[in-house]
Amino acid sequence: MTTLKQIKLYNSLTNREETLVPLEEGKISMYVCGPTVYNRPHIGNMRPIVVFDTLRRLLEFLGYKVTYVSNYTDVDDKIIDSAIKEGVNEYELSSRYIRHFEKVVGMIGSKLPTITPRVTQYIPQIIHFIDELVKNGSAYVTDSGVYFDVSKVKDYGSLSGISLENLHVGARIETSEEKKSPYDFALWKKTDIGIKWDSPWGEGRPGWHTECCVMIDSIFPRHFIDIHGGGYDLKFPHHENEIAQSEALNHNKIAQFWMHNAFINVENEKMSKSLGNVLYPEDLIAQYGGPVVRLVILSAHYRQPINFKDETINAAVQEFKKIETVIRQAGLYLQLHHLSFEKADTDESLNRFIDAMLDDLNTANALMEVYGLVKKINVCLRQKEVDQTALISMMKSLMVMLDILGINVEYTKLSPADLEIYEKYVQAKNNKDFALSDELRKQLIEKKII
Repeated sequence: MTTLKQIKLYNSLTNREETLVPLEEGKISMYVCGPTVYNRPHIGNMRPIVVFDTLRRLLEFLGYKVTYVSNYTDVDDKIIDSAIKEGVNEYELSSRYIRHFEKVVGMIGSKLPTITPRVTQYIPQIIHFIDELVKNGSAYVTDSGVYFDVSKVKDYGSLSGISLENLHVGARIETSEEKKSPYDFALWKKTDIGIKWDSPWGEGRPGWHTECCVMIDSIFPRHFIDIHGGGYDLKFPHHENEIAQSEALNHNKIAQFWMHNAFINVENEKMSKSLGNVLYPEDLIAQYGGPVVRLVILSAHYRQPINFKDETINAAVQEFKKIETVIRQAGLYLQLHHLSFEKADTDESLNRFIDAMLDDLNTANALMEVYGLVKKINVCLRQKEVDQTALISMMKSLMVMLDILGINVEYTKLSPADLEIYEKYVQAKNNKDFALSDELRKQLIEKKII
């Protein structure tokens, strides 16, 4: 187990790379905003799933105990509308899409977070949180619910760089005659439609920006965490408004590090229903496989846009075939010679790979090390006298790299009977007994061993 010394991450709050020094030695607390579960996810929803899963895997490899929390927003106007249209209750609808989402998460090679809270499990805590904001003057009650008073936060806009003076009412800013300012946002919405709960301000449901604050507050005792992440589109207003509430109540900005991944485009265009170019991960995975889709997502630095196009996907297909092939070939060689890499030392390529990952999770550079190592293993296997020590070292390094990246490739572990066939096949080839080697080769192909 390695001790993490210098991992640098780009902090959206300070707009620079900084060394991560955990709040608690040996532990990392991380929260990533999860999906609103009213529909199946598109490929853009998968980018934070892959990015932060990879970060978690890296940190765990380095020896940290990571508490990774990602929520399900299971109360929302879209959920209520969809439930009404389908004639089911909100819980049934959201549970169905949570099951679908978790299936896709597995298909793309990500692990489920340590904790996956649902908003509906935290309603009492949300009501208490809002009540505290009302009591300290940071929020006010109207006929339609409760609003947060943005003017109470002196440095509102510290995350997004947006100043109230330059803001214009527009997309994602809800206007209302009841609000003191158009930039104030709802903490509690009174309603008589859909799922609702009793509160001191009438029956209703919570506002989106409050939910994540409360779940972080409830799950992490410090009310302050190491990393808060999500897509770039959440930076404003969602994450900005989370910070505003936390500053008003806890006098902190929720997290030491704020991380945001960039968007996924399709054929150089923004993905949208109006353009008809929305891609769904399960469709891509059915066509290309989960590891290939994951490779595409990891092929660019997480803060740079990804362009899903034929050229990019085909490149990932080819690279994955090379990885699969070399692992299968090396695996067969190792079994034939009764060798194992499980306890082997790693080689210098793994150090370069880790250095790239420690540099703000630079998966693009890290993948170059993977592809370079695949070539070296191929060269090694083609030698008349295979350097077995180098081979097992390189194989150990490759498997560690792939595990950190979440690229799942396993070589076929032969049964004693199959190993005997493979040994006879190799012997027949070496003896130039082509008739026997062809016959045995057919058997191995049928068994999908070669």
